[in-house]
Amino acid sequence: MSYRFERALTRLPGANFANGLTSAQLGRPDLDLALIQHAAYCEALRRCGLEVRTLPPDLAHADSTFVEDTAVLSAAATIVTRPGAASRQGEVGAITQALRDWGRETECITAPGTVDGGDICQAENHFFIGVSARTNDAGAQQLGEALRAHGYTTSTIDIRDNRVLLHLKSGLAYLGDRRLLLAPELARVEEFRGYELVRVEPEESYAANCVRINAHVLVADGYPRLAAALRALGYEVVTLPISEFRKMDGGLSCLSLRF
Repeated sequence: MSYRFERALTRLPGANFANGLTSAQLGRPDLDLALIQHAAYCEALRRCGLEVRTLPPDLAHADSTFVEDTAVLSAAATIVTRPGAASRQGEVGAITQALRDWGRETECITAPGTVDGGDICQAENHFFIGVSARTNDAGAQQLGEALRAHGYTTSTIDIRDNRVLLHLKSGLAYLGDRRLLLAPELARVEEFRGYELVRVEPEESYAANCVRINAHVLVADGYPRLAAALRALGYEVVTLPISEFRKMDGGLSCLSLRF
């Protein structure tokens, strides 16, 4: 993997975390356990070599621990999004300031465009842009134009007819070395031709939302077949409990902005 991550931005879940958006029907999250799991996640990022800044809870926005949706970051670009859920659009102001405090010059998605960072997957100098219930055509077009202005290439993946995936990265991860990890729902996407594909078994499809960080791959705990497959490919796998965030439609990538 040619790009080395150095920093991560996270935000603690707040006392109103359980009031956020969810379709998971897995029960109400336990805030105390969520805080324990979040601390373990941040410690794993540090073990991967990252400097981690954790923002305090944003009690005005119950979903704000899922910071990935608020920006798209790369070596050359910092693009603050406009989340597709209206209740989340107020999250971006504080994230913009935090990124500027770290010396990042920001651009932004504007109305009528909407983009959730969870729909955006970078594979070296190429970006896959998911069009979903949260990222609309206008947002995808704006983001694509901004990324191409920075020298990247882009392609669009429409998942609006997919009833399983909330975001593109709910079923997709880039592992480096032109290798993509795919949930079954994305197995036949034409745009992924030319990559080596690592296919997740249907019963472990939630774990497709994993995160490659430098020499490590973070994987949700409880999915031994995927973890074993990744170790067999030579990755250093770190498994993490994520149950309380899954109850709120979240995954491992959702909990940080990495750059």
